[in-house]
Amino acid sequence: SSGKVHFLNNVFSFFDIKGPTFKKEKMIPNGYLIFEDESFLDSTVAKMNALRKSGQFCDVRLQVCGHELMAHRAVLACCSPYLFEIFNSDLEPHGVSHVKFEDLDPEAVEILLNYAYTAQLKADKEMVKEVYSAAKRLKMERVKQICGEFLLSKMDSQNAISYRNFASSMGDTRLLAKIDCYIQEHLLEVSEQENFLKLPRLKLEVMLEDHVSLPGNGKLYSKVISWVQRSLWENGEPLESLMEEVQTLYYSADHKLLDGGLLEGQAEVFGAEDDHIQFVQKKPPRENVHRQLSSSSSGSLSPGSVRQPCKHDWKYIASEKITNSTYLCLAVLNGVLCVIFLHGRSSPQASPSATPCLQKSLSFEASPQEEEPERLLAPMHYARSGLGTAALNGQLIAAGGYNREECLRTVECYDPKTDSWRFIAPMRTPRARFQMAVLMGQLYVMGGSNGHSDELSCGETYNPNMDEWAQVPELRTNRCNAGVCSLNNKLYVVGGSDPCGQKGLKNCDAFDPVTKEWTSCAPLNIRRHQAAVCELDGFMYVIGGAESWNCLNSAERYNPENNTWTLIAPMNVARRGAGVGIYAGKLFVVGGFDGSHALRCVEVYDPARNEWRMLGSMTSARSNAGVAVLDDFVFAVGGFDGNEFLNTMEAYNPGRDEWSTGAEASTLA
Repeated sequence: SSGKVHFLNNVFSFFDIKGPTFKKEKMIPNGYLIFEDESFLDSTVAKMNALRKSGQFCDVRLQVCGHELMAHRAVLACCSPYLFEIFNSDLEPHGVSHVKFEDLDPEAVEILLNYAYTAQLKADKEMVKEVYSAAKRLKMERVKQICGEFLLSKMDSQNAISYRNFASSMGDTRLLAKIDCYIQEHLLEVSEQENFLKLPRLKLEVMLEDHVSLPGNGKLYSKVISWVQRSLWENGEPLESLMEEVQTLYYSADHKLLDGGLLEGQAEVFGAEDDHIQFVQKKPPRENVHRQLSSSSSGSLSPGSVRQPCKHDWKYIASEKITNSTYLCLAVLNGVLCVIFLHGRSSPQASPSATPCLQKSLSFEASPQEEEPERLLAPMHYARSGLGTAALNGQLIAAGGYNREECLRTVECYDPKTDSWRFIAPMRTPRARFQMAVLMGQLYVMGGSNGHSDELSCGETYNPNMDEWAQVPELRTNRCNAGVCSLNNKLYVVGGSDPCGQKGLKNCDAFDPVTKEWTSCAPLNIRRHQAAVCELDGFMYVIGGAESWNCLNSAERYNPENNTWTLIAPMNVARRGAGVGIYAGKLFVVGGFDGSHALRCVEVYDPARNEWRMLGSMTSARSNAGVAVLDDFVFAVGGFDGNEFLNTMEAYNPGRDEWSTGAEASTLA
């Protein structure tokens, strides 16, 4: 057999003999022998698998839907936590274990057995779902992940719905999130497929008062979903009953979604938990609802008394405008994947709020002559992507970035009380692809690109009292796309691109503003550039990014007390160029780029649970945007949507889980 033997001695020589290759090296005086048999592992693995297939020395019988598969207890226990638990609790550990599976595919289990013995996963594409199901049952998480990634690589508009149904049945939130992102980007193509046309359908007609416009799609459908939730709970009817006929709703001037039955005076009004949603009940409510009615003349339920009606998933996935008066939406209602059609129609002669009669027909998007458009949040003076943002003294600072022409020096300041932008002193150096942090009441920017050289080592700090920028000591290495945050009165610069811009860095450096010195910290576990970086509760978090150009969903946390990095739960969606903000002790990660598309999706991390969950998506896709938190809103500004550089902004209301571009919804006055 071939191999390598090392005799380590005071002699240094090489010689070849027939058979194993011997190598003598000058090492320690007494010497020792190291033999590396390169063929041993492959040979042993092949022999063990052959023994399994012939039934020799096997001590496990897997009975799968009438098929019997033999294996070795020790091998399976190492690969399957599920089987390890069974074998570990076996009362007769020296006998032959019998494990029965009536709901798994025998061929899929055989594929997993081959993987357990050879570390090679080989399955026809038609078998991947079955292999995933078997791996889920056996708790083989790595195999589940590989199968999920394979399905994503094969996903297209024809199979997206079936893949989503499968991921839902498996309870795989990470896979679901990625499929939902795909559906958001390709809803019209997906809607043309046969399996989409067979989904349950909820048909709604919406009437509008004069001078009233519907909100953005995501905001509108969150109202519709809440209306359905309350309708099912108040009436006690199954979801199918709502789909038997067209439901008529009314969108009032005070942004409430009402049941159309109110138009004939047939209903009472009950307030909802959300100030912007009101459900109007056609039928007498349940007895327990009567007990909860307040004594006020409005008959509204007290906000704290309304029970949560949902036991399953309720989720808006994506929507598209089909015609001038028709919208299409894909949503999960009470755990059921459904299609919602919304159609605009003429308002009746009397509205529930006793407003003047309407003399004209309104569609979803009336022309400028027919109604006043919603006033949008004020845009920046410049479109910016790869900008630095931070909240300082109750205002949002947006600095630098690039558009199609150049890297920018200009800095703008947004006042949410007046919904207006103004310029402050420009930076000394044009720069983009950098991050900004607040340290001891001053802004700090480090590194980035000026559009001429790949990376910058210089940094600067802004004094808001003097309205001027000053240089700070340079970084030890030129860096672009690095993360920056303040922690324990120091400025940290993490990761970034190497001088060639081809791969991420593990470097982490800290700057002391008192001594004006840089010191090195423990390196990251994973190379990253374009990662989102922030501080929370005395820890620094580095989220996503890219190792080279492969986007990451992993995240890690730095503890300055012991100078160590620890991996935390991965995000649902791999992304680079995302923004991050802190609100109510949680991390909000916004937008970014997944390797093929700019993203609208948003997710939040709860450090107490070490869990990520998806939130309402933005109205626009944004990669390399700026994110900052002001009071009770998360603001996203600028970025690139895949086609254009943006100067727009939008605000997220955590209480309503919705994004808005409207000034009245997010102005803090």
